[in-house]
Amino acid sequence: MSSFSAQVWESTAKAREAIDALPFVRALGDGTLDRDRFTYYLAQDTHYLDDYARALAAAAVKAETSADLAFFANSAHGAIVVEHALHRAKVADLARYPKSPTCVGYTSYLLGIAQSRGYAELVAALLPCFWIYQDVGARLLERAGDLSAHPYADWIGTYADESFAASTATARAIADRVADSADQATRTRMGEAFSLAVTWEWMFWDAAWRQESWPLPQ
Repeated sequence: MSSFSAQVWESTAKAREAIDALPFVRALGDGTLDRDRFTYYLAQDTHYLDDYARALAAAAVKAETSADLAFFANSAHGAIVVEHALHRAKVADLARYPKSPTCVGYTSYLLGIAQSRGYAELVAALLPCFWIYQDVGARLLERAGDLSAHPYADWIGTYADESFAASTATARAIADRVADSADQATRTRMGEAFSLAVTWEWMFWDAAWRQESWPLPQ
């Protein structure tokens, strides 16, 4: 029997293909992405990382082993100190960019899981942000080759980095271990949480391309 992570990765193949086909991702990879769209994306991702770090911290609180606790606590720290700092350095005025509807929806979903569901579902819901970014970053790097003249080299380099790949592998291993000890109902909910988070990832990048705004003044 294949692992939980292998099963959910395969089950979301079409969604992941849709992510690859997004105009934002294609333009990011070939370096033609409009700077305004990229800045909008970074601003939204800065908002996202604040709440993603909170969800990671909740996973640390719920963790079943000291190793899991350390991993999720360190990941929460990294989301703010490393990724958040990378974004803020490029967004001069974050106040110009209120959280978009999609950003509110995605972070509310994760925080809702953190508050109302068990450790297993939270682990599954958090995994796509690791895995999708690592997968996209690695393939963008492979296609781009030399990043010395690429306008988005630092973004691609961050998520194609070996240390980020190692963190992704750890998150997968935790999900697999938790799923192995879970009953079938919990495992099913884990799969649903993973799949929905992958869809939110697609929506997040699509919203960045459209520079999504609220239909009424906020």
